[in-house]
Amino acid sequence: MTEITWTTPPGPLRRPILLSAFRGWNDAASAASGAVAYLAERHGAERVGALDPEEFFDFQVSRPMVDLSEDGDGRVTWPEVEVHVARPAELERDLVIINGPEPSMRWRTFCAALLDAAQSMGVETAVSLGSLLADVPHSRPVRLTGISSDAALMEPLGTRPPRYAGPTGITGVFHGYAEQRGLKAVSLWAPSPHYAAGVSNAKASMALLRAVETLTGMDLGAAGLQAAALQYEQQVSHAVASDQRLQGLVEQLEAASDTEPVDDAGPLPSGDDLAAELERYLREADDGSSQG
Repeated sequence: MTEITWTTPPGPLRRPILLSAFRGWNDAASAASGAVAYLAERHGAERVGALDPEEFFDFQVSRPMVDLSEDGDGRVTWPEVEVHVARPAELERDLVIINGPEPSMRWRTFCAALLDAAQSMGVETAVSLGSLLADVPHSRPVRLTGISSDAALMEPLGTRPPRYAGPTGITGVFHGYAEQRGLKAVSLWAPSPHYAAGVSNAKASMALLRAVETLTGMDLGAAGLQAAALQYEQQVSHAVASDQRLQGLVEQLEAASDTEPVDDAGPLPSGDDLAAELERYLREADDGSSQG
């Protein structure tokens, strides 16, 4: 575990569960990273360590940040993958939360370092969260996809098995290594509308956390995202209502979702231009409200 710098070595934990999410390719509309960030804040998670970014990031891809504004302190902030621990008094088990950007290199060493740390803290169950862009409407329930090393864990979730073959991200690799180590490994994925890729999807975050609650039998406070989820749906609906092409796309997706509970919604318009239009509408709406 030489790659991890421990700021506060964690003491004994109560049957901890590992929850991880990585920003970037695995995190459409920030749904997965938003879910674990919400958990960390809600349950007062304490940062106990972080990976040395020098070992895992190409800084021309994941650039460090500096704030030279009037209110900034001028310090450089490096891309870090952090380890947090939450010990909620109202829950029977503790949470180990891993969050940060997808690394650029040394993925096997990266996974080994984090899983070594997790197992040293007593983790036996590892839940990886991800989100992907898909042909789904924002106005319908989020249908999760999930896999697990223990099929019995998935039965109460009602998730669909994945139907994908192709490149994977660090979330898929991390899940695979957790499974190889004999952990109870679960990977949950939320689809997010491709036409609203630039809008943080709290509705998908809430769906992921509700699934974790079902999986663990613990009330993690997913209901606390209800207002943010409703705001997301209303924000996108207002943007869609302003554009006839977006309306047509969403109506087609809604019809497919209502009549065929499958992934293939038939031939649909490309969402790239529509997503750009929606993001432009939201920026203009924000500018208008700030000027008013």
